[in-house]
Amino acid sequence: MGDRQVFTPLKDEYFQQPTLQLAASLLGCLLVKETDEGIAAGVIVETEAYIGPLDQAAHSYKGRRTKRTEIMFHQSGLTYTYLMHTHCLFNVVSGWAGSPEAILIRGVEPVAGIDLMVKRRGLPDSVNLTNGPGKLTKALGINMNDYGHPLTKAPLFIAKGSKPESISAGKRIGIDNSGEAKDYPWRFWVTGNRFVSRHQKAVEVFLPNQRG
Repeated sequence: MGDRQVFTPLKDEYFQQPTLQLAASLLGCLLVKETDEGIAAGVIVETEAYIGPLDQAAHSYKGRRTKRTEIMFHQSGLTYTYLMHTHCLFNVVSGWAGSPEAILIRGVEPVAGIDLMVKRRGLPDSVNLTNGPGKLTKALGINMNDYGHPLTKAPLFIAKGSKPESISAGKRIGIDNSGEAKDYPWRFWVTGNRFVSRHQKAVEVFLPNQRG
């Protein structure tokens, strides 16, 4: 899978799905980053949807439009990166222009450039390479310079993958101070996948029927 030709970027139309549907549908797709060091890619196995401005957990809650959130107000399918502590987190802009929504990618399963991921993370090949939002960006080489990049073309893009057999949904993680939004079942993961950052009881099962 290290050959560039095996990766087929999704088309713009794929990202036009409603945010919750897209968050589930992205599971099984490939997140790919090309750098001078090589290509690294992983299957997306965990996502979280953030739907502002009514979602208290979203950066765009109450329509907050700042230098950081500006890209969320643009068309879907763009890269929204931001720093949390020392970690860069990667999001897919969703919704539509003027509707600040995004999907956080929380976990990927490595499929290409694993040696490069090991080098970047300074860890042996294990589940810890990419089983968290800060871990996967470092492993793949995603950084703040990717902010605003369209995810339909190199060097950072999302490619076609395989639909998971089973998808679970539950509460999002790390948003305890967000009122009733902390209980929204807007986190999606490939059921039983070991690269999911945290397993919890599923409240509903989603089987996305769209694949770009």
